Amino acid sequence: MTFLARLLPNMVPVSPLERLRAAMGAFVGILATAGVTALALGQGQELPLLMAPIGASAVLLFAVPASPLAQPWSILAGNCLAALVGVSCAMVLGGTAVAAALAVSVSIGLMLTFKCLHPPSGAVALTAVIGGPAITELGYAFVAWPVAINSIMLLLTAVAFNRMTGKQYPHRAAATPVASAKVIPFAPKVSLGISVDDLKAAIRERDEVVSVDPMDLENMLERAALLAFLRRSGGLTVGMVMARNVVSVQPGTSLRVALRAMRSHEIKALPVVDMAGHVAGILTQTDILEKAEWGPAHASSGLGWRLRSISNSDRPLRGKVRDVMSANVASVTEATPIALVVKLMLDTGHHHLPVATGNGQLQGMVTQSDLIAALLGADTKGLALIA
Repeated sequence: MTFLARLLPNMVPVSPLERLRAAMGAFVGILATAGVTALALGQGQELPLLMAPIGASAVLLFAVPASPLAQPWSILAGNCLAALVGVSCAMVLGGTAVAAALAVSVSIGLMLTFKCLHPPSGAVALTAVIGGPAITELGYAFVAWPVAINSIMLLLTAVAFNRMTGKQYPHRAAATPVASAKVIPFAPKVSLGISVDDLKAAIRERDEVVSVDPMDLENMLERAALLAFLRRSGGLTVGMVMARNVVSVQPGTSLRVALRAMRSHEIKALPVVDMAGHVAGILTQTDILEKAEWGPAHASSGLGWRLRSISNSDRPLRGKVRDVMSANVASVTEATPIALVVKLMLDTGHHHLPVATGNGQLQGMVTQSDLIAALLGADTKGLALIA
């Protein structure tokens, strides 16, 4: 059984809907390619409207459109390059086994060199050598018809069909979803510590073709880590750990009043709300230290002097909350899982996040301290896993 198991690919199954989508895409792609080719060139008796390798191309373009092997440059350059090599080998060596082997091997080498590897192109090169008298008589015209025409028509159909059915093609890596949070990042993204460059380096060490975009690998790793954290955090949400009756200020509040509120409540951040109670931003001690005007500049007005002033006196402090607050602030809802809040804090650089309703009405605040306390009260087995 172990030997038989090794013969099976370790492939994650897809949904029945995705299977149907891929199958229908191939049906539409092949039918459209044959139909348009017939309209453009007419039905010939000596040559087919379709070359056999285009069926293999359809598998890639509709079943695995995210693969680097299925991208436009891969199918167009790969097929045309293989056709050129195959025709050249057939002209020099005839329809021999040596010509066939040479055509396929050279095509693979060139496709790897020009980054247009497309497995069906090996069949294109082989067809150019052993396709029979009709193919041989075409010579280099075989590159234009049926190879280039079939490839272009299938590619155009794949672009239209994949996009209509929700697939990004030509492929680009999608951003990792952040669930129900209003995210306005202002700091560099912090991920799991594994970058696209790290993944590329690991792939280079293996020294083999990996049919996955490294950016997709990074997104999948990040999503897997997030799902694992969601599982280990025991279903805790923001509403279970947040502080509800929080002190807030308005954009027109003086910085002196805001600083006094921070001191009296022993907090480091205040949510900023408008007259209707909607979240307008956040004011932190760092905002006051780095952005506020602290009276006339003099020799002792450095960071150390400001730190002493913020703890002893607010008399040098000038301005309003709106002058220094962070307006582009991320907010979360009560239903947001705390695992997503951890990621959001990493992504944005915030240590405090306002909690708001769907229309932005302030409900409370969640802080790093709240999250730590919640995790310390979580399942000990889960904590052992993340320690």
